[in-house]
Amino acid sequence: MVLNSPMTQLKESSAAPFASLFHHNRDFCKFGYSARSFSEHNHRFKLVGQSLGDKWKLSDINANAVQERLNSWLLKTQNFLNEVTSPLVKPEQTIHSRTPNGILSFAAIVSIEQFSRMNGLTGLKMQKIFKALVPESLHNDARYLVEYCCFRFLSRDSSDIHPSLKEPAFQRLIFITMLAWENPYHKELASASEKASFQGKLVSISAFVRIAPAVSGVADWSTVHNLFKALAADEEGISLNVWLTYISELLKVHEGRRSYQIQEFPQFFEERILCIASSSKRPVLKWENNMAWPGKLTLTDRAIYFEAIGLLGQRDAIRLDLTRHGLRVEKAKVGPLGSVLFDSAVSISSSTESKSWVLEFVDLGGDMRRDVWLAFISEVIALHKFIREYGPEDGDESLFHVYGAHKGKERATTSAVNSIARLQALQFMRKLFDDPSKLVQFSYLEYAPYGHVVCQTLAVKYWGGPLVTKSIQTGNQPIGARPSDEVFESINHVFDIDGSVYLRKWMRSSTWASSASTTFWKNSSIRQGVVLSKNLVVADLTLVERAAETCKQKYYVVENTQATIDAAMLKGITSNIDLFKELMLPLTITVKNFEKLWRWEEPHLTVSFLVFAYTIIFRNLLSYIFPIALMIMAAGMLTLKGLKEQGRLGRSFGKVTIRDQPPSNTIQKIMALKDAMRDAENYLQNLNVTLLKIRTVLLSGQPQITTEVALVLLSSATILLVVPFKYILAFLLFDLFTRELEFRREMVKKFISSLRERWTLCLQPL
Repeated sequence: MVLNSPMTQLKESSAAPFASLFHHNRDFCKFGYSARSFSEHNHRFKLVGQSLGDKWKLSDINANAVQERLNSWLLKTQNFLNEVTSPLVKPEQTIHSRTPNGILSFAAIVSIEQFSRMNGLTGLKMQKIFKALVPESLHNDARYLVEYCCFRFLSRDSSDIHPSLKEPAFQRLIFITMLAWENPYHKELASASEKASFQGKLVSISAFVRIAPAVSGVADWSTVHNLFKALAADEEGISLNVWLTYISELLKVHEGRRSYQIQEFPQFFEERILCIASSSKRPVLKWENNMAWPGKLTLTDRAIYFEAIGLLGQRDAIRLDLTRHGLRVEKAKVGPLGSVLFDSAVSISSSTESKSWVLEFVDLGGDMRRDVWLAFISEVIALHKFIREYGPEDGDESLFHVYGAHKGKERATTSAVNSIARLQALQFMRKLFDDPSKLVQFSYLEYAPYGHVVCQTLAVKYWGGPLVTKSIQTGNQPIGARPSDEVFESINHVFDIDGSVYLRKWMRSSTWASSASTTFWKNSSIRQGVVLSKNLVVADLTLVERAAETCKQKYYVVENTQATIDAAMLKGITSNIDLFKELMLPLTITVKNFEKLWRWEEPHLTVSFLVFAYTIIFRNLLSYIFPIALMIMAAGMLTLKGLKEQGRLGRSFGKVTIRDQPPSNTIQKIMALKDAMRDAENYLQNLNVTLLKIRTVLLSGQPQITTEVALVLLSSATILLVVPFKYILAFLLFDLFTRELEFRREMVKKFISSLRERWTLCLQPL
């Protein structure tokens, strides 16, 4: 047997009696990138029938099977070696490693040089062009140089999915670029270990958020932070293996969509098929009149189709239009005879029709399949809601006044289609959020804080373009990214960073009048960046990036607030009591300190407080108390905010600590519940008695007591009308702080005893 191997040379071993028959072909001893693909070397293993003595009978061996197995092994080995060695191929270095800001990292050198050659230039030439475009303060910033080299190449293509993503070398180059953006400098020159492999490196969220959305189809600005969390999972970043797997699965999804035979589905001629659910192991059931019908579900960019499978085969497909106004989709529970046994369905209903679709996605592994399909359908519905709210009306002639505006609807649809494709790729990788709708753009923005401003920037991105006619019905002064600081007027058009215009008459949504929208568009000018396209800006952010960043920050605030509320929703009487005590602790401390004052436990503090209080009263400063209190509160809040941002308050500052309660058995829990109910009953009884006594006094149930209370009220009113309020307040303060003194103690006790006697007599007639 003779073996011609293109990859490596096998050493002889005494354990293999036929090892001496391996011959190495030196023409293929070099590994790395190869000009010829594996398909050009089919049947590289040749089996020759030779007798090896009585021990081997080659006639008993299936030569074709052995040859197929060896070729399969060789293919896997070659792919693995290509994955390991491809990132190591570095073009000739033309830029200097040492810069005024530090030594360039190996990843930065590879990214700059490789993208420069892909742009048809050298790294040194690209660096000179970069310095000519950016301000002098950014000349030596390697991070922005990496951005410029990468974004300039990416800006040359406007495809829905960047065509270079199919190349494994380009996939790894993007990963290296993210590493270079994160760490453009190194403390010392690249060592041999750094050059050896990028397998152990992790990409952080900041680098992923900046670079990944720039590659068409890989991510979008709105949900890229959620995509990173899904890919990273419990790790601190994204590894090369996870990145390559994600791109591979994403490409498979798009290839699968292209493989759908539209000829078999004539009703889909003008629609794009997004996903098909038809599997015997994971069926889709349509519930109707408490009956479940299995079938085939097809989702397109405009509708959802269901082909029921009956006893006589498949029936005609029924269609639900997802472009209609008023559609909503939500989780649902289904079951036989109207029961709600299975929490694995979605309900699609309309505000104009009483009949709804209920689809159950059977998944023995859990409910994630239902949640994923809920996100799919929600994204299509949210897409058309976005088009109705932020896009021009169908047939609007002004679409032809702006170059490329007639393709805006198609661009928005493509964005939603790519979002669904990314979610499918994550589903195949088994890397999903608890809520998959956070991974699709329009569904996420529909409920996210500041999402309406992000939608506005997306509308400008999709429908904006250069003006091709002067026949504009509204004003000509733009708002948005303006070259100078003109006065903002609501009648103006919106301009994107590249000069693309979004007409005023297209702003039909009420969100354009919000304060957040007005503030955003007032401050949307590019300050120092290099604009390569409306989607790519070097050393600055696009409008969509800015709005998405603000949206992300506000969403984090909402999530943290909700987490605090959820943590407050504790179960158990003792836990809620402890939480209440902890929240009321500041007020409790204040009350205790005030009690110390009026009990004269520290006389010098009490005297100081009285002097301060009477000074305010007799200097007529009472009207300033409330405003000054508000000012002190605001100053204190801002001071705490500044100290917390500086990290000077500690990580545990402001956290509520609830101590764990000791475990208890069932009898103890019953006794605790019984005690709590008895206390609640006593409290309710006392409250009822108090209300009855007040009712008796008001309705003259005790004429003498009613007369006395009425005289007290009239006397109090007369005093308030005649005597100035400051003297009344001074007297009340004097009374409060002298009750516990010896010369008044007995008199106060007698007065309180008299009041209690009259209060007790209120209910005697009852």
